[in-house]
Amino acid sequence: MKKFLALLLALVMVLAMAACGSTGTGTTNSSGAATSGDSGSSSGSSSSAATESKPTEAPAPADDGGDAESAGGEDEGGEDVPDAASLLSDAFIDPLADWGTYDALVAQIKSETDFAHRTELMHQAEDILMSNGCVIPIYYYNDIYMQKDYVDGIYSNPFATKFFMYATMSNGSDTLRINLSSEPDYLDPALNSSVDGACLAANSFSGLYTYNADGKTVPACAEGYEMSEDGLTYTVTLKSGLKWSDGSDLTAADFEYAWKRASADDTAADYAYMFSGFEGYPNELAVTALDDTTLQFTLIAPCAYMEDLMAFPTFYPVKQEAVESYAGWQTSPGGWCTDAGFVSNGAYICTGWNHQVSMTYEKNPYWYDADKVTVEKIEYMLSADDTAIYAAYNAGDLDFADTVPTDEIASLLASANPEFHIVDELGTYYVAFNAKSGIFNGKTPEQAACMRLAFSKLIDRDYICENIGQTGQFAANAFIPLGMADGNGGVFKSSATEQGYFDAYAINEDYDGTVEEAITLLKAAGYQFNDDGTLSAETPIQLTYLTNTTSGHIAIAESIQQDLAVVGIELSIEQQDWNVFLEERKAGNFDFAREGWIADFNDPINMLEMWTTVSGNNDCQFGR
Repeated sequence: MKKFLALLLALVMVLAMAACGSTGTGTTNSSGAATSGDSGSSSGSSSSAATESKPTEAPAPADDGGDAESAGGEDEGGEDVPDAASLLSDAFIDPLADWGTYDALVAQIKSETDFAHRTELMHQAEDILMSNGCVIPIYYYNDIYMQKDYVDGIYSNPFATKFFMYATMSNGSDTLRINLSSEPDYLDPALNSSVDGACLAANSFSGLYTYNADGKTVPACAEGYEMSEDGLTYTVTLKSGLKWSDGSDLTAADFEYAWKRASADDTAADYAYMFSGFEGYPNELAVTALDDTTLQFTLIAPCAYMEDLMAFPTFYPVKQEAVESYAGWQTSPGGWCTDAGFVSNGAYICTGWNHQVSMTYEKNPYWYDADKVTVEKIEYMLSADDTAIYAAYNAGDLDFADTVPTDEIASLLASANPEFHIVDELGTYYVAFNAKSGIFNGKTPEQAACMRLAFSKLIDRDYICENIGQTGQFAANAFIPLGMADGNGGVFKSSATEQGYFDAYAINEDYDGTVEEAITLLKAAGYQFNDDGTLSAETPIQLTYLTNTTSGHIAIAESIQQDLAVVGIELSIEQQDWNVFLEERKAGNFDFAREGWIADFNDPINMLEMWTTVSGNNDCQFGR
């Protein structure tokens, strides 16, 4: 009923504006379909039906804001308008001009040796992040996939990386047929920042450590390590006889090269900041191959999650000769592995790649654990059309599908289909504003924050969880997810209702009051309202929401569109192919976009350091 009323109000508003001779802008692009996604990597999928145009920059509000509005006053009806700053948290700082304060706080966290104080500082950092409203959490993740009953041995860690190398098949086949997503953005482990790319990397490369089926870190290319008494210097012993997929020797020098390359400014890796806890970061990283099987590195502070880092794709080795034999490798660092046949060191080798259609991986006989690999070949269907993927799975053409169409979930749950799996993850689905978007032109930083926080209040998270997610997601009221460790032997947040920054169910429990709070925030930002509670034609809000093309993402976009229409906000939806979507979002070519972050390791710093000014994952453009 609420959704119907929202649409009715929006229709009335549009008809009224048309009668006055004004016109709306933008239309919803809803063509195409697709698969799932999100990460600590961000994740998602794409479809060729997405539009080709970039997100349109919405016009600035007719009223130019300014200090007089920020200081409060009266609206046209003589009503008192609150000072925008008075409606914000004490933690608020200008997310553009003053973001260096946040950067410094994250640096302090990275170097803090008192773990209890470190936890306090991380709460302060999240306070700052949440105070400006650019990051609007929607729900805490879980993961769903389909897997045939004759397949066993596939496992996932809490960070959504799936491991296929120990899969077994009781149907007599030695080929595993899989869909993860559409065309991957990067296969170079140093450059990848998506979940699907991390899965491909984890099955074709091997780091010093990896994850077992229980989600615990265990040695991979390493035998083990020794740590100095102060916790700063690690000396890692590699397994003897390690090989690249071309049969050449893999040594500690390959790890030294790969880590220095991934952290260097010239490589411009999104995850380069993961090395910021090392001495010499970024361009003089303190990592040295002492001999063929001994790697030593030095940190600036003890790191409780160092094994997780050694298991993360950015820390995987790459062969220098392979990287630098690609023409133009200095300006296109990932070019060396954009076609089949590239050298790797994991369980599988990419032997075929029909771009946008399929990939083939075959067993690597030189992998250190090759004698335990029984699946000789993995065939990947590259698609983002979740309806087509589901049909292929049901037709027997896929053994594993990492997505399910939204409209099929209810029947799968009702039938208790044993091939439908729901697993826990550490991550948050959220939507985000570009802090530099033209929709904030003429607004003070405080007014812009009030605008964004008003949007957050209007979103019906319970509807999204119950009717779109459908698999037990929790409505989110903070960016750092429930259950994440605090780095000091405890849990950072344990309650979805008692710990957070707002009441995620306020729009359900006090609809009228919550809408009025949103209107108050928008008035403080300089917007005027009609008597019916909709935006005046003199101060419209028109913007574009950017998303990739999975059915669930589109459904969430449409739900938010309806929620915002209640007060007259006009939201256009633009869909893009997964690869294009990732790059446009990273470049800041959007107003408002769907986002998701699945943690890379179980520590809040992973969810905080991604927002530093220099981070390649800082889609909100903080500090820029």
